[in-house]
Amino acid sequence: MSGHGDPIPMRARRSGPLQGVAEVPGDKSISHRALILGALAVGETRVSGLLEGQDVLDTAAAMRAFGAEAIQRGPGAWSVHGVGVGGFAEPDQVIDCGNSGTGVRLIMGSMATSPISATFTGDASLRKRPMGRVTDPLALFGAQAFGRQGGRLPMTVVGASNPVPVRYGVPMPSAQVKSAVLLAGLNAPGQTVVVEKEPTRDHTERMLRGFGAQVSVEDQAEGRTITLTGQPELRSQNVTVPRDPSSAAFPVCAALIVEGSDIIVPGVSQNPTRNGLYLTLAEMGADIEFRNPREEGGEPVADLRVRFSDLKGIEVPPERAASMIDEYPILSVVAACADGKTVMRGVKELRVKESDRIDAMARGLEACGVRVEEDEDTLTVHGMGAGGVTGGSICATRIDHRIAMSFLVLGLAAQQPVCIDDGGPIATSFPMFEPLMAGLGAQIARAER
Repeated sequence: MSGHGDPIPMRARRSGPLQGVAEVPGDKSISHRALILGALAVGETRVSGLLEGQDVLDTAAAMRAFGAEAIQRGPGAWSVHGVGVGGFAEPDQVIDCGNSGTGVRLIMGSMATSPISATFTGDASLRKRPMGRVTDPLALFGAQAFGRQGGRLPMTVVGASNPVPVRYGVPMPSAQVKSAVLLAGLNAPGQTVVVEKEPTRDHTERMLRGFGAQVSVEDQAEGRTITLTGQPELRSQNVTVPRDPSSAAFPVCAALIVEGSDIIVPGVSQNPTRNGLYLTLAEMGADIEFRNPREEGGEPVADLRVRFSDLKGIEVPPERAASMIDEYPILSVVAACADGKTVMRGVKELRVKESDRIDAMARGLEACGVRVEEDEDTLTVHGMGAGGVTGGSICATRIDHRIAMSFLVLGLAAQQPVCIDDGGPIATSFPMFEPLMAGLGAQIARAER
């Protein structure tokens, strides 16, 4: 079942060459942060290029529930009138974050050092995901959390009345945990320090500086150390959201595996903490040209030209996982269409995403005729070469947008159509996926129930 209505079965068929321009939506991670920091700033923050998927719309609704004003002015254009650091009001309703682990964890952090309480819930997928990884460090500030067994939603967070700054070593590579702690540190006195052994996406640090917070980053013996000086007055900003590299991955990878394809994907974020997939694809032999590199909204971007390529399997190093954690499902599709074996190590974090993505991709690929091996921290795909995947199966999406889009991309290059049981979750991150792919020539359609 979809978390937002009845299931939407879909089917992808083998397609002719993909051609044209794929204007993918704004970056989801940056969109969440722009709304939250805009709500914590003083004055009006204007955001352009905001992703208007359901995950981000749920965060906008949450900011309104905490007393900020978040108004859509036009397509992708939003205005946020903030209440200042420590200015959140106690919401009078449950905060429903839908499918978004990023949304709920960052919002928990942003309110955890204010003397208010809030109750959070989400869809069936989000209610299965662990929140202790965030509520444990928030407890160090003085916040309390009361949820279901295993630290799961629904959960009530009681913010600290007299928060203290903390020093916290993140036990797993997680930008969500790091960001929640930094956001909590905004309303704590003194300096809050986060240490991560493996660098994760740094949008929060970049954007905090842009809004006027004092943030320093140093590489030390114990790891990457981020220091935030608490209780700043954040200044409203004009934020331009670059296009999402995780969303761009779907048309990019489709073009790589559909014979004869040649597409342009403009304005894609090239943040070095998010580019692991593109490094990996290059090592596999992908024909991707990065044109017109530039900076937009404090983030590096470039236009991509992508052409069908003869790809080879490789070993993906575990230290790359943090920079491409959301892209392993679509990478496993590319691996299935490559020659040779692709081994993805250090991916256990995929087990606790919107679904167990290792298991979901392994079972779906096997159903389509691909040999797969897995353990807790590794996924190995035995490639069948260009046009070699049999297909002809119905794959379970498990209320996971990236699983849904990945199997639809596979169907574009498989010998027989690939169906998915529910495309509804795609709207959480990429609401224009269907028309965008159709505009390139992809044979994707909704199926009869």
